[in-house]
This record gives sequence, structure tokens and C-alpha cells, in this order.
Amino acid sequence: MRAIAVSSLRADPALLVVPKPDPGPGEVRVRIEYASLNPCDRQLADGTLDGLAPQVFPLVVGVDYAGRVDMIGSGDNRFRVGDHVFGRAGGPAAGAGTYGDYVCVPQDSAIALVPRGLDARIAAALPSAGMAAAQILEAVSLRGHESLLVVGAAGGVGSCLTQLAKARDVRVIAAVRGDERSRMGSLGAAVTIDVTEGSAADAIRAACPDGVDALADLASATPEAFAAHAATLRPGAVALSTRDVAAGSALPATVRGIDFRLDPSPVLLDVLAAGAADAVLRVPIDIELPLEKAPQALDRNRTGGARGKTVIVLREHGHC
Repeated sequence: MRAIAVSSLRADPALLVVPKPDPGPGEVRVRIEYASLNPCDRQLADGTLDGLAPQVFPLVVGVDYAGRVDMIGSGDNRFRVGDHVFGRAGGPAAGAGTYGDYVCVPQDSAIALVPRGLDARIAAALPSAGMAAAQILEAVSLRGHESLLVVGAAGGVGSCLTQLAKARDVRVIAAVRGDERSRMGSLGAAVTIDVTEGSAADAIRAACPDGVDALADLASATPEAFAAHAATLRPGAVALSTRDVAAGSALPATVRGIDFRLDPSPVLLDVLAAGAADAVLRVPIDIELPLEKAPQALDRNRTGGARGKTVIVLREHGHC
């Protein structure tokens, strides 16, 4: 089968031909129609698993997908051949990357049926971004009529988080790169700040003179950058990082830092998919690319500044 994979540690991802996987007991094999790009895809290809998990090369990149079940492993299973499904696979760490024609996943993992009315492209873009956004909102413990600073708000996670927070009557201050006021406003942001224009900290303080109630930093890759955003928080606030820099940051003594870890769940997938099918939750698609262009998309993702999700097209829904 075709796949975007790395042939050795820290090799560049490339289009390769790899063996088609066979489902083990309790697994399903999914013929993938769409996959979506996440920042962790490039990081895993760059060797972040070195020494942490067994690796058998070639490693297929990717975690998010949508497609149809085409084979069932032995034992009990809640799916049937032909089911239209989406989910988050284990990725290279589990030998189950999704930038390829097929992937095998446990039937009790983060996989769910695509509900009627939900486009397969959106389903493929939803798992990591949607689940992360929902769990981040729970982690920062906001219950409405409070403020949330979202750094990197224009990407997939930020777009979902802005909408979910707005639905909970949380006032979102969206920090982005470039003029995204109209788009972020349509997603529910109360204030949009272009971090490339003037002092972002001054703009944040102007929007929340008494300090922000919580920070969800989806972009800062250094403790220093994260701490600079956390400096705009009020005493007792929560500062969350998705880039694993909170623990090493010099935060104010009154601010609690959290390094976020995603906990994928099929139940949460069902809830998010229902919201997307009913247009309560929009998942903006930035660009669609064929499989062979995925390596270039991974390289572009390193620079940040995404405007929604990148979807990789392996086969159009309903076609072979």
C-alpha cells in the first residue's frame, strides 16, 4: 500500500510502498479516505519517540483518519465491514500511522461511527483537534463568564476551543498571527490580537485589565514565551501548554501551570461528531492535499500559523 513514512530515525517523511496491515484479534482494518495533519505528526517523524517506544521501520506518519472498515479481526467486535468510521489511531508509536491506504486499530480504541450528515473530510479533521479542545476546556476549569486567552487560536485546536468556550459563555481572547479578526469573531472570539503587531501583552492587558482567568497556549515552544503570556493572568489562574513547556517555565507563584496530555475517548468522539453534524461545532479546513504532497505539508506545519486543518485525500468518499 502507499504510505507517507520515515525509513529510519529522523529521516524525512516520503511516499513509500509498505505492506498492507492485517487486523489482529479485536482489531478492525480501515480503508482510509481522508487523514488530517497534526503538529505531533512531524514531531514523531523527527524522532520524539527515540528511546520511549519500540520502533520498526518504516514508520507510517499520522494519527487522525476517516474511512470504511474493510476487514474485522477475530473475536468480538462492535463494528462491521462497510461501517463508515473515524478516529485517532495510535500513530507510529503503535505501528498504526494514518497517512496511508489502510490502518489497523483496536475496536475499543478512539474510533466511532461517522454520523449521518457529517462530511468525511470534517470527520477526519475532528479527532485530535476536537478532543484536545474539549479536554483543554475542562482542564482550565472555566465555567462561564470568565476569560480565556488562547495563543495559536487560528489552528485546528484553537478554532474548536474558541467555539466550545464561547458556547460555555467564556470570553475568548484569541492571539493569532495576522489579521484574523473576522474569522475568529465568527467562531466566537470576543477579542482577536495579532501577535505580529505591536505588544501582544499590552493588547491582552487592555482587553482584560484585571488579568485573564486562564491561558491555553497552543503555540509557544519555549518556557520563556509561555511565561510571557502567563504574565497577563490574574492571581489563581491556570496556564496550560500543549507544547510541554509549562513545567520549565518561571510562572508567577500564584499561577498553576499544566502540561496538557490528550486522553482519546470514543465517547468523546461521538459527542463531538454529533455537534459537528448539527453545525454546532465547525471544523475549518485550511487546505486539502493528495497523499504525495503530505511531506511538504508537514514541513510547512513546522513554521506554525495554520488557519484551520490540513486534510490529506487518499480517496474521495464513495469512490475507489
